[in-house]
Amino acid sequence: MTLFLFSCGKNSDGIISDSEMILIPGGQFMMGSSDSISFPDEYPPHEVTITAFLMDRYEVTNKQFLEFVNSTGYVTTAERIFKYVDVLSGDSISRKGSLIFDASELTYDSSAELLDWWKWREDANWRQPYGPESSISDIMDHPVIHVSWYDANAYAKWSNKRLPTESEWEWAAKGGKNNIQYPWGNSEPNRSYHKANLWQGMFPFLNENKDGSEWSSKVGSYLPNGYGLHDMAGNVWEWCLDEYDQNAYKKKLDQKKMRDAHFWKRHRNENVPNIEKVMRGGSFLCDESICSGYKLTRRMRSTPDSGFIHTGFRCVKEVG
Repeated sequence: MTLFLFSCGKNSDGIISDSEMILIPGGQFMMGSSDSISFPDEYPPHEVTITAFLMDRYEVTNKQFLEFVNSTGYVTTAERIFKYVDVLSGDSISRKGSLIFDASELTYDSSAELLDWWKWREDANWRQPYGPESSISDIMDHPVIHVSWYDANAYAKWSNKRLPTESEWEWAAKGGKNNIQYPWGNSEPNRSYHKANLWQGMFPFLNENKDGSEWSSKVGSYLPNGYGLHDMAGNVWEWCLDEYDQNAYKKKLDQKKMRDAHFWKRHRNENVPNIEKVMRGGSFLCDESICSGYKLTRRMRSTPDSGFIHTGFRCVKEVG
């Protein structure tokens, strides 16, 4: 199959200089899981027809997002004061900031709960991803993080693109192959051959960092899938256009309607409550003991104003 690349490559410093896109052919596929160990929202498998589209070869980088901010003056959700509902206490607080991963206070003999390793940092955002002592100056070719769905959508509109629908994302991640669990095939991730930027070690207590990436990695550091797309598993979770619906696969969804701007108009309103958006692909915090996000069918979601240390995005564009 011939792949068409649009816009090229890297500058003399090795940093991606333009938004390189790949033509993803249209076709039909069975979306969702047919095994016996997936999550309930991954069933039932159902046939979906996809129209050809262009997709970013890499996740959007800090360099690209900086160009957007410099051009527009955009201020991300994490840099603004907004209403935040503390997931631990249930309290509603107006504040800036984002969630970072911090397991420094956990020990092997402690009973770690799901939320114990998430800490709110009022000074964490895409410019200083780990707090005020950090910056992106040395990681311009890493994916931008701490971006909400609203931030990702704003970038996509500025670049004359959009976020992928969940079905487009899964179709593209398969790379033209059927009956595979991961972008590289069906072999499990292992520590001897690193197929993606995932957690190595006993989560969340020990990150052995055997692939050299404690946090995010430079985009394109791992082998691409069959379509030439990098990091469709691991590195950072990627926002999709869709509103999350636990029972979506049980419904017949009109894919043209899913892409229609009018259909999504109300979901761009930051005042609409109780909406969650889909995220796909897993992140550098995923391992088999706690997170199967790197499986092609795994679905994750969060509120569109959420920002995390392990969440980014990539864009798509209509053909023609």
